[in-house]
Amino acid sequence: MPGTGVPFLNLAAEAAATRTEVQAAIDRVLTSGWFILGPEVQAFEREFATFVGAHHGIGVASGTDALHLALRACDIGPGDEVITVPNTAVATVAAIEMAGARPVFADVDSVTMNMDPASAAAAVTPRTKALLPVHLYGQTADLFALLELARSRGLRVIEDACQGHGALHQGRPVGGIGDIGCFSFYPTKNLGGYGDGGMAVTSDPHLAERLRLLRTYGWAERDRSVIRGVNSRLDELQATMLRVKLTHLDAWTTTRRALADRYQSALSGIPWLRLPGDVAHGRHVYHLFVVRTPHRDLLRAYLAERGIGTLVHYPTPIYLQDAYRDLGLGAGTCPVAEETARQILSLPLHPHLTEPEVDMVCEAIRSFSPA
Repeated sequence: MPGTGVPFLNLAAEAAATRTEVQAAIDRVLTSGWFILGPEVQAFEREFATFVGAHHGIGVASGTDALHLALRACDIGPGDEVITVPNTAVATVAAIEMAGARPVFADVDSVTMNMDPASAAAAVTPRTKALLPVHLYGQTADLFALLELARSRGLRVIEDACQGHGALHQGRPVGGIGDIGCFSFYPTKNLGGYGDGGMAVTSDPHLAERLRLLRTYGWAERDRSVIRGVNSRLDELQATMLRVKLTHLDAWTTTRRALADRYQSALSGIPWLRLPGDVAHGRHVYHLFVVRTPHRDLLRAYLAERGIGTLVHYPTPIYLQDAYRDLGLGAGTCPVAEETARQILSLPLHPHLTEPEVDMVCEAIRSFSPA
């Protein structure tokens, strides 16, 4: 095993696989001379909205901006509360605060590590305006239960689907189920660009129009602002490259799921290791393959010695991080999220990972002894 290794991610292999198609798409844009909010963005907005089962797509500069503008499109701002989860990328909470609202944390269920509907219900106050569940690691949150809660309390549901491209909830693509779905096209995502980018999708024409206004200074026409907006636009080059990659996404998802099955078969039965998988309500797209073990740090060091890359997504619940101490929340606020944060470990998984590389990772894990 020493001298060999498996990197956690290989974006160069993905770029090589689509290089000819992407270069042709780039050349098309360069020839056109149109670089912002042109035909490539419009086409990608239509194609991606169709992919997730929504009527409208609004391309923006990042997944964080998609979340921020989605909240603003729903008239959520200062004095309002938004319920989300603490075991997510800090961008989720940053977007809430960018809108001027206050994040309130619900705990997660112990199976999917996604928002627990019962905990979310207990967190609702008269100031609550929205639920913001995260489809963590590519596994769907229990959306229908959360939608039922939201409708009973008059709340919006904004999906953080930044890790959920192609995930299904009871047969329906995530992102197109709540009021607005938000996606990131950061390079590491299942559908990743070559820089930052994002999209908000919705089937509500009023919300779609608000999002379009908000992303470009609130312009109803150039230099005439009807609401206060920002500058957050997906550019033509990113859009054209993402259009190419969208045509491969279903095949890449099939590969991700096959590699996940290989992990499952090789690692099942290890008493100190808990594996991810599909749940009754959803199809996992394995943005990340995250195992759980009380021996996480020892196992991670053991794998690193053998050249196997791993990461932890995410090691510290947001309310326990230094930047968010002023929220006044301490240890024990979300006990399930805190427990899982101590146990999670992301193993290599991407469409260009080979079966021998998966086998190498599994062999190393099976040779590890926590004693």
